[in-house]
Amino acid sequence: QVQLVESGGGLVQSGGSLRLSCVASGRDFKIYDMGWYRQRPGKQRELVATISDGGFPNYATTVEGRFTISRDNAKSSVVLQMNNLEPGDTAVYTCNAQIVHVPGSLPVDSWGQGTQVTVSS
Repeated sequence: QVQLVESGGGLVQSGGSLRLSCVASGRDFKIYDMGWYRQRPGKQRELVATISDGGFPNYATTVEGRFTISRDNAKSSVVLQMNNLEPGDTAVYTCNAQIVHVPGSLPVDSWGQGTQVTVSS
């Protein structure tokens, strides 16, 4: 089993910044894509940003240019730097990793517990 532990959420004013971190721990696994999803009040969960194991990022259009995703493969970690935050970014942010335990098998999704980000106007 792989556990994803997030940190860094909180309350910030509009225009401010927050940094979310997520670390994967466990035994005998390989991580492919890592990323962040969010669920805004009254909305379905949506992709924020992902990054491949080769370091190629992908962003939702709503955050492109404001958020930056990065990862450290040696530490099995992913970071989301969020700048110029807007009230519309208020959501529960959840870390995701695509994990392979058995070489040659298909990746499976692993999720963190979620961290609240609140942006006040």
